[in-house]
Amino acid sequence: MPCTHIVGIRTVTPSALGCEECLKTGDAWLHLRICRTCGHVGCCDDSPNRHATKHFHAASHPIIEGYDPPEGWGWCYVDEIMFDLSDRKTPHNGPIPRYY
Repeated sequence: MPCTHIVGIRTVTPSALGCEECLKTGDAWLHLRICRTCGHVGCCDDSPNRHATKHFHAASHPIIEGYDPPEGWGWCYVDEIMFDLSDRKTPHNGPIPRYY
């Protein structure tokens, strides 16, 4: 069954030049995800804090994009479906700090 949330994907402005919460606490991340509802930038589930998933649980925004490195895919937390966003990638708005 296809994802019904894809129609809600928005063009967003990134909230930060890295994981918004990790930048505030000085923590490192592995990869970044961007919320395609509001632009929140959070760290991936392989990162210690998993802020992108925490944002989904707090805000109920279903779609994220593999943001850094730019990976060209989207994920729906609700339907647990991955899909192609290669033609709709969110551009970085500056240099992203690296911890690896």
